[in-house]
Amino acid sequence: MVMNAKVTPIRSAAETALIERFPVVKASLPGLPLQREMAFARFVATGLPHRRVEAWKYTDLRALMREAAPLADRPNEAEATAALNGESPLAGQGAVTLSFVNGHHVRTGGSVPAGVDIVTLADALTAGHPLLDKLGSLALAQGDTALALNTAFMTDGAIIHVAAGADVAEPVALRFVTAGASAVSTAARVLLVVEAGARVTLIESHEGQGALAHQPNTALEIFAADRSVVQHVRLGLNSEGAIALSTLTADLGEETSLTSVNVALRGAVVRHQAYARFSGGDARAQINGATLLRGRQHADSTLVVEHAAEPGGESRELFRTIIDDEASGVFQGKIIVQPHAQKTDGRMASNAVLLSEDAAMYNKPELEIFADDVACAHGATCGALDDDLLFYLMSRGISKADAEALMVESFVGEAIDFIGHEAVREVLHRLVRDWLEARAARAQARRS
Repeated sequence: MVMNAKVTPIRSAAETALIERFPVVKASLPGLPLQREMAFARFVATGLPHRRVEAWKYTDLRALMREAAPLADRPNEAEATAALNGESPLAGQGAVTLSFVNGHHVRTGGSVPAGVDIVTLADALTAGHPLLDKLGSLALAQGDTALALNTAFMTDGAIIHVAAGADVAEPVALRFVTAGASAVSTAARVLLVVEAGARVTLIESHEGQGALAHQPNTALEIFAADRSVVQHVRLGLNSEGAIALSTLTADLGEETSLTSVNVALRGAVVRHQAYARFSGGDARAQINGATLLRGRQHADSTLVVEHAAEPGGESRELFRTIIDDEASGVFQGKIIVQPHAQKTDGRMASNAVLLSEDAAMYNKPELEIFADDVACAHGATCGALDDDLLFYLMSRGISKADAEALMVESFVGEAIDFIGHEAVREVLHRLVRDWLEARAARAQARRS
């Protein structure tokens, strides 16, 4: 006798809270009700990802996110002003800066460059912007739970359109700040559409204040048309207790060039995931990450690059991770070469330096190759600082702390130096130096 028993999944407290919340807030969220319902249904079907889900094996979000913080309300003027008063490392680096507090647009500073059109996502969703059909259309990322939750709860963000042939000299900047007296969740979404032959740089900073366990979930979608050039810099300075999720999706047309660098410095649990698809031939992508961890931080960089055109183009990924104390890092990277994507040239590397015996790093590079005329490689290394080089520097009169700092900055700098904008690049180098100086100060305090 065959018995069909109905299986009722056991929900965690966070999953239950999210499932109870969506029906309450969905009517107040702007636009795209059907897409929100579909995305939320995907979350209900799967729940929060856990270690038995291969893509989340090393970042068990179901165990890490014990509670679901309430969705942040729009701040009033005083709250927004107070949140933005803190110094932003990338302040002044953009021709125009859109500032968001708790996921809601509150300020626009500077002038929008010629050839660029920007509209807030909330306005676009309300008005039915013509580019909304691109939102969430990259199939490579559609099964992801973090992106599904962002789609279901997205409140605001921006749609940025760069006209064909526009050469935008100064960056377009987005500043996201999460603040408040209690932990909140946010869901900001940005769509960048770059038409044929255009050139643009987008910089993002994600900032949190204090030690609260904020839960920002952000997403950026890039559609780069033929022969366009896109540079993207993302800086993660979340609150010390944050569980921060971020997703980058990119669709690359023929002969396009994409450079994306993610720098992560703060947050209790940080996961940045990137999905890039080569839809046109002869495209090039350089996707980098620089992560510095201390205490009991956990950071996950997950990457999927799909070559789906002939010739398959060139992809390069370079991830550098520094791990101190009891922190842990994760790199999961996969290059997929479709059968017709001949002449693909893909290379991926993840290198980690452990500064303490209790630090941990998990590397999982993968290749899925279905074409026969390709050149693909991946590599992963994990180790301590080179003792011989450390001794060499110390023998020249450099203190151990300074010698370690020189080696770490040089190591991480190789991932940062792909940023074309000199001032932005220098800001990121300074933040790395600040991190190293704080580490040296903690070590000195322990010794005294």
